[in-house]
Amino acid sequence: MKPKLLIADKHKNIFDAPFLGAAGAKAGAFFALQKNDLIKLPFGSELFILPGRQPVGYNPSNNKFETLQHNPYKHGKEKCFAVAAFISPGYTATYTPAYIEEKNAGQLPLFSYAAVCFYKGALFVPAIRVDRQRRHDLRLMPVHKVKRNIKKFQNQFKKNRLFQHLIRCALEYNCPNGKNFFLQRCECPLPVSPSCNARCKGCISFQNTEACPATQPRIKFIPTSDEISQIALFHIKAVKNPIVSFGQGCEGEPLMQVKTLLSSIKLIREKTQRGTINLNTNASRPYALKELFDAGLDSIRVSLNSAQEKYYNAYYRPSGYSLKDVASSIILARKLNKFVSINYLTMPGFTDQAEEVRAMLDFLKKTRINMIQWRNLNYDPAAYSALMKLKAKSCDMMGIKETMRLIKTRFPKITFGYFNPHTKFLSSS
Repeated sequence: MKPKLLIADKHKNIFDAPFLGAAGAKAGAFFALQKNDLIKLPFGSELFILPGRQPVGYNPSNNKFETLQHNPYKHGKEKCFAVAAFISPGYTATYTPAYIEEKNAGQLPLFSYAAVCFYKGALFVPAIRVDRQRRHDLRLMPVHKVKRNIKKFQNQFKKNRLFQHLIRCALEYNCPNGKNFFLQRCECPLPVSPSCNARCKGCISFQNTEACPATQPRIKFIPTSDEISQIALFHIKAVKNPIVSFGQGCEGEPLMQVKTLLSSIKLIREKTQRGTINLNTNASRPYALKELFDAGLDSIRVSLNSAQEKYYNAYYRPSGYSLKDVASSIILARKLNKFVSINYLTMPGFTDQAEEVRAMLDFLKKTRINMIQWRNLNYDPAAYSALMKLKAKSCDMMGIKETMRLIKTRFPKITFGYFNPHTKFLSSS
């Protein structure tokens, strides 16, 4: 049995297409999905039907890719649609869905889109598991326990606005870290900044266009250091191997609030040396990071879509800083023996382009980071190709697996993963 193409009808039914094999895409180029590309669809993943997008499958009889404009199970001209998967955290997609956009299809919402197919009686995706921790496993985050603990903890945080904000994160945005705070496990989010010095095309907390609305609106206030430290210390005291992190999906850039970060870290470290204090950041201000490290910041995770300035600028649209500042921040952190991850926003067809791979290898040689978190970029694949002005040259695409393998060969000490690690498990080599 070979992997088969999945399609959807106008009634939102999803089924495999007759006679067509599964296909994936990278930067507009189509590829027949092979058995060794696939893993079973991870628990907690979701399926998306893609309106205005005609599915493309592989016809093994003529070795060609074919577009399905109409439902093959119906007489007449009933439309059918492409199907994609939003893969659970801990997995990195290697192909995006194969489709042809109709005119005026519009941009897809801010999620990641992986190819998905029918194989051996189940759903499969082309992906790699990069982290075996179960921090965001829905089976370990029951909503009824989250709600129970919200009521249980409320009296301790009556005047804490950040506590109220995290309730919204957990219950309305379904933020895994927000839920984990109330479940007293893993990593606690500490959003602090309503503002940002970048205008990321795929920012999930702020968009100034209706074409691509934000999925998790930004925090509207700056918490006080007392509010922040109260949340952080509560989490650190209750959790084994606790992590508290500034820089969340519901805020801008935390380095815009350096004074608040500094006073918060000092308050936390005055009370305890336990736990990891982490900062998810664009690393735009090296001088500010130095102060935070001196105060007790343990690690940073730096968000990158590319190691090339032209592509970095196209996506992040930085204001008042450059990719050179980002590299300087990382180099500073490593000189201070701090742990550095990069949050590598991965898009098949771009991340594995030979030019980007060479640039990333140079970047890693220069910065000597500790870890790469292989995150799927939440952005419309076709829109991203247009933004980056990519031309589909399959011969230039190494493949995501091969890219990972090459980086690991060149830099064997770099850890691959998905989640921020606790200092107990950090290596500063």
